[in-house]
Amino acid sequence: MSTPTKDVVVTTSGDRDCHVERVFDAPRERVWAAYSRVEQLAQWWGRGNQLDIERWEFRKGGHWRFVEHSDGETHGFEGRFREITPQERIVQSFEWDGMPAHITIDTTTFVDLGDGRTKVVTDSLFHTQEERDGMLGSGMAAGMTESYLALDRLLAA
Repeated sequence: MSTPTKDVVVTTSGDRDCHVERVFDAPRERVWAAYSRVEQLAQWWGRGNQLDIERWEFRKGGHWRFVEHSDGETHGFEGRFREITPQERIVQSFEWDGMPAHITIDTTTFVDLGDGRTKVVTDSLFHTQEERDGMLGSGMAAGMTESYLALDRLLAA
């Protein structure tokens, strides 16, 4: 079995987009389950910290809201699902309480690499370049890296 790629690759090509890629050493079905089953999601999302799932409606039009607890602080996140294609794609809005009313549209695609690994690709579209740069400057990549390391641990269990 191959070694998981620990690096989150974050790139931008336009003025309002952000492209994120990460490879996981697990089949697509297992990675999809970690994204779609709330009991698994709660174990890795939010960097693996304590996570309150205030709302989870995993369906088109459904609303989700999570509150992460870290270092005596709370961080709220929420959105609504636009599209769910099982094991292939999730399109949803995303809003962080730290930047209220700055909503992105995230498209996450699950790519079966054919060798027991899965590439997760997330393309985020921001309303303005300033909003995108603000999110990138907030420590988004570091937080995603920590969350994905927690996901690695879940997938290895």
